Amino acid sequence: MALDPRWPLALLRGAVPVALGLLLWVAVGSGEQERLQTLKGHPGAEPGGSTYRQRHNELLMAALREAAETDENVAQRRVPWRK
Repeated sequence: MALDPRWPLALLRGAVPVALGLLLWVAVGSGEQERLQTLKGHPGAEPGGSTYRQRHNELLMAALREAAETDENVAQRRVPWRK
């Protein structure tokens, strides 16, 4: 069985996009480490932000817990409802 002369060109055409994708992945991946290091330093920059997020998450969890415990549709309640 003879080798078709179009095979090397087909392999090259298939390998070029894969190689470009790998190069882009490496380029973006190297910047990702720096971005993660930068983000680690940010939570301390806003002192009230973490307490606000904690309170917000607590309220969300309380609402979800209440919705799970009741048969009433809590989404249809009027807006100023209390916990």
